[in-house]
Amino acid sequence: MKYVYALALFLVSFQLQAQEDFGSAQFWDKLSSHCGKAFEGQLVSPQSDPRFAGRLIMHVRSCEDGRIRISFFVGEDRSRTWVLTKDDAGLIQLKHDHRYEDGSEDKVTQYGGKASNTGSGTTQFFPADQFTAELLPAAVGNVWWITVDENSFTYNLRRLGSETLFTVKFDLTKPIAAPEAPWGWVD
Repeated sequence: MKYVYALALFLVSFQLQAQEDFGSAQFWDKLSSHCGKAFEGQLVSPQSDPRFAGRLIMHVRSCEDGRIRISFFVGEDRSRTWVLTKDDAGLIQLKHDHRYEDGSEDKVTQYGGKASNTGSGTTQFFPADQFTAELLPAAVGNVWWITVDENSFTYNLRRLGSETLFTVKFDLTKPIAAPEAPWGWVD
């Protein structure tokens, strides 16, 4: 009888582990399937913002073991890269790598957050981490999330307790030519 309980406990823990890993692993695989591809996007919310005037392009530029880097260009501004890393537990972290044209780091860079759970196969949420709270005190209530499915990728920001909402959506059904490297990129 002891062995039956031990086997049952093992199977339940194995099933729970598989369920925990499923969301982030499926999300990671969907995103990785676009590696090397670039896509044009549009600002969804707000519908206009002078800081994001110009052609919006994302380029899933680099997919390495445990790290995906996505360049985000606004017109001729190639300063932004979203960096996603996955830890041993399958949780994903989002960081914003901002660079000057000479490749040096912007003074406001590497902010973001880590998913507190495995999320779903199409959505991951990233509440602001302690580094972000110290770097940008107003961003302590930031929650970023990314969605990815067969047709689209969205990058979103909501600042809790404020009216701040930002969403840019990219059409994954229409790849475009890959753009130049982002500022500071070293291959």
